Amino acid sequence: MSLNPKLTGSFVALITPMLNNGEVDFDSLTSLIEWHILAGTDGLVILGTTAESATLSESEKMQVLTHSIDVNNQRLPIVVGNGTNCTASTIEVTQKYDHLAIDGFLTVTPYYNKPSQRGMIHHFKAVAAAATKPIILYNVPGRTNVDLSNDSVKELMAVSNIVGIKDATGDLTRVRQLKEANPDFILLSGDDASSKDFLHLGGDGVISVTANIRPKEIAQMVSLSRSGKAQQAHEIDSKLSALHHDLFIEPNPVPVKWALLQEDKISSDFVRLPLVTMEPKHHSVIKQALEQSK
Repeated sequence: MSLNPKLTGSFVALITPMLNNGEVDFDSLTSLIEWHILAGTDGLVILGTTAESATLSESEKMQVLTHSIDVNNQRLPIVVGNGTNCTASTIEVTQKYDHLAIDGFLTVTPYYNKPSQRGMIHHFKAVAAAATKPIILYNVPGRTNVDLSNDSVKELMAVSNIVGIKDATGDLTRVRQLKEANPDFILLSGDDASSKDFLHLGGDGVISVTANIRPKEIAQMVSLSRSGKAQQAHEIDSKLSALHHDLFIEPNPVPVKWALLQEDKISSDFVRLPLVTMEPKHHSVIKQALEQSK
């Protein structure tokens, strides 16, 4: 296996814009995709956590995905979230999307069930067997309450179409261990605050929430980091540091949607219950982070 360059670089964990009545805002979705292409984003992650996939119906998910594929028109790689906490359901979703013009799947560790390491290994092997497209593992213990260990990741490296991992742990000690185990296994940061350091340690890219707001800057930071230009990357990242942290002042994607509305990139900051729009007391915090990032 050789490292797939299509699945490296700056990927945005794209929001799903919605109208004030709660329906998907397909016009804004079109505009966002076009903006990301112009801004230098390397790839799109559709139907991830930031996309509120947990509260989209199955028909809405298909509509969002097919609309994104049509608008993108193969200009950027598309990775689609397919994970659930049920292996059979994840396989069903995977088989439904596998024939579409996508470039890979982002498969989260099963949440709520709290499976063992062995259970997660069997889960990912079963999902991989149902897919013809590459699979990127997604480890985000803060949301799932399970942590896929490096030893488990190393075992899963042997599966031909499991090609990488999005690591949102913020634990930078893992990067070098996995890179040494297999230099061709794609390592993507899922933690914006530590992504610059992740890249300096050998990471291959990011799947970023901050990129929703500052796509050009994240793409530049990633490119500079991967080119060994640490000081230039640091200068860009330092301006983004407040956004990296403050976009999580409330549950994602509540703050990032409010920020996008302030910058006239979407028509509404509507989020679906059980999420609610951002508390007014946090508005000034995000405004200050936006100013700092310019």
